Amino acid sequence: MQQAAAATPNGATTLAVWRREILAGLTATPKRLSPKYLYDERGSRLFDEICTLPEYYPTRTELALLREHATEIAGLVGARAEIVELGAGSSLKARLLLGCLHEPTSYLPVDISAAYLTQQANDVAAAFPHVAVHPLVADFTRPFSLPRVVARERALVFFPGSTIGNLSRPRATALLRSLAERIGGALLLGVDICHDADALHAAYNDASGVTAAFNMNLLTRLNRELDADFDLDSFEHDAVYEEVLARIEMRIVSMRSQTVTVGGVPIAFRKGEHIVSEHSHKYSLDLLASLARASGWRLERCWTDREARFGVFFFRTA
Repeated sequence: MQQAAAATPNGATTLAVWRREILAGLTATPKRLSPKYLYDERGSRLFDEICTLPEYYPTRTELALLREHATEIAGLVGARAEIVELGAGSSLKARLLLGCLHEPTSYLPVDISAAYLTQQANDVAAAFPHVAVHPLVADFTRPFSLPRVVARERALVFFPGSTIGNLSRPRATALLRSLAERIGGALLLGVDICHDADALHAAYNDASGVTAAFNMNLLTRLNRELDADFDLDSFEHDAVYEEVLARIEMRIVSMRSQTVTVGGVPIAFRKGEHIVSEHSHKYSLDLLASLARASGWRLERCWTDREARFGVFFFRTA
């Protein structure tokens, strides 16, 4: 049985760089942190739990679309594909994709959470012994090198989960352009579509509080890894849908005026002041096609659910 190659850092954030980025974000106005820091091992597991919640429709909708259109997707991708998955997280969608393709040869999952990535990659290697699995610990929003050469004519960039929504429109365009230039081939992209504001709000404010735990885990991580002294009882989770900007803004709100020390630096909070921990941008079909076209990708096919809440899009390099 083939085991996944060991995950190796490649552009992964060092503690010194992390401290500098965190302090820059916490001293900015408004305070903000990159959503990549939500995904330590516990954060990754909490996100997997979020994906099973009744309010969180994107994961089950995307999985249903991948299952329903598996044969067509396999035909578009072609035989002996080499898959590069960005923000791999759980291997559930990758397994579904690998299971429907014709003799895929390699799978290269890219993720920032090393321990979780290695475990998931080993599970994929065990389930698909004829697929070469090469996990890569990296922040895919920064330049990174793949651990092996991928044939451009057989490359498939798999970017599910509407993770592209965490990026601003200009950064999303830049990432897609970089992928077209450096990897090319085809792109299978999952995207959350603009729709009912109440459903979007509920997806990020679930009744069981799992999303709140996921968001607040960021403070626990800062306490552990940067010797911060956040009092978790003095902060709370909130997420709002900003309709004009077509995005969810996830926040950690200070419930009182207080000063927190992070990496030896005092950070003042007013009562009601918040840290923006994530943006999740939503797309119209036309906007997504236009953005991809400007980035060097040509839309060939898209599939949406009946309510047009989520879409899976297949592109090729133009």
